[in-house]
Amino acid sequence: MDTDVAVVGGGVAGMTAAIFTARAGLDTLVVDHGESILARNAHLENVPGFPLGVNARTFLSLVREQAEENGVDFREARVTRLTETDEGLRLRVEDADGESDLSTAYAVVASWSDTDHLAELDGVGLTKRGSKTYVDVDDFGRTGVDGLYAAGRVAEKPHQTVVAAGHGAEVALTLIDDSDEPFYHDWVAPEGYFTDRGREVPPGCEEISAEEREQREQASLERLREAFAEPQDEPPTMHPSVADDE
Repeated sequence: MDTDVAVVGGGVAGMTAAIFTARAGLDTLVVDHGESILARNAHLENVPGFPLGVNARTFLSLVREQAEENGVDFREARVTRLTETDEGLRLRVEDADGESDLSTAYAVVASWSDTDHLAELDGVGLTKRGSKTYVDVDDFGRTGVDGLYAAGRVAEKPHQTVVAAGHGAEVALTLIDDSDEPFYHDWVAPEGYFTDRGREVPPGCEEISAEEREQREQASLERLREAFAEPQDEPPTMHPSVADDE
């Protein structure tokens, strides 16, 4: 296998899913082509934690940085076909160097609104609503193909950043639960939370000392000061139909 998890699409849903699978110990690759639709947002004002909102491009940049910090790899390419094999799933990807194949045990489709790469995959239900095509999933993001999941807008979730992030995380947790990776809960706990009760630290959890907590908080504050020191100089992307009219 080239990777444990391949995420198709580097928007909020895809990157959030990737953060969770990587933190659970699964090798994770995001295959991304183009720009997240969130980059069209003039100012993101409904995500918890930002009382006066946040620049959408800054938010996207920080989510990607968080993914990279947690071990997620990125590849700029377009997935043109997804098929099943005896070992798992195979993605045909196309980039500046041409086409190549990528094998993976699990895949999360989070590319809005491109589903052409699923056309040859039996067992995946697709629902057409107007000009949009959605991937049919169960309540936890599973498709009709073993090892294949869908997250975010392509799974017909509401068109909101916080919803996309939440669904990406939920689908990732489903994938982790379906895998053989031992996992309990992604949580950084204070030192002694489990061990002082005679319990082992569960898989996916971590205990840290007060000193380590302070160091992490300080590093976080410094990084956020740096990220928000200057306004974002790149404007939002206009809808293609507006650009075509100009």
